Amino acid sequence: MDRVITSSPLKYTIMFVLLILAQVLICNNILLFGVAFPFLFIFFILTLPLNTNLNLLMALSFLMGLLIDIFDDTLGLLAFASLLLAVIRKPVFYLYMHRDEKFAASVPCVSVMGWAAYLKYIFTLTAFFTAVVFGIEFFNFEMIGRIFVMIISSTLLTMVLLTALDAVCNREPYRE
Repeated sequence: MDRVITSSPLKYTIMFVLLILAQVLICNNILLFGVAFPFLFIFFILTLPLNTNLNLLMALSFLMGLLIDIFDDTLGLLAFASLLLAVIRKPVFYLYMHRDEKFAASVPCVSVMGWAAYLKYIFTLTAFFTAVVFGIEFFNFEMIGRIFVMIISSTLLTMVLLTALDAVCNREPYRE
């Protein structure tokens, strides 16, 4: 776990555009078993390098959420949830990893964090994100059971997709 993966801004620009397109064109049309909705675009927020300026991270997260809101007609819901996700991302990373200088420029991924820490990291952030989205969208005490099922199932579906995307996107040579 001594590995630090760095990436170019071009990679993140391409990822930003492709994830928005994938979310809008594919994922927004998926509702698995009537309860599981994939939020693939949060991969961008979760995998930006840890040394990314918080203001830049919040601006990019808000912009990404807002662009998807425009296509999905969700009135800023995803922009709000994405902004919150950007704010808590780094503290959650350090919840599962040692606060160390070698992680300062790291990209949160399996090859840097290891499987156990990475799965806890994406589970925590994905569950938080889905809880915010479904909690605000369907806030009703009569639907609390359905909201809970939607949060858990969407979290698990999104985690599977994020893990697969991590395997595809973070195959870089290690730099020490």
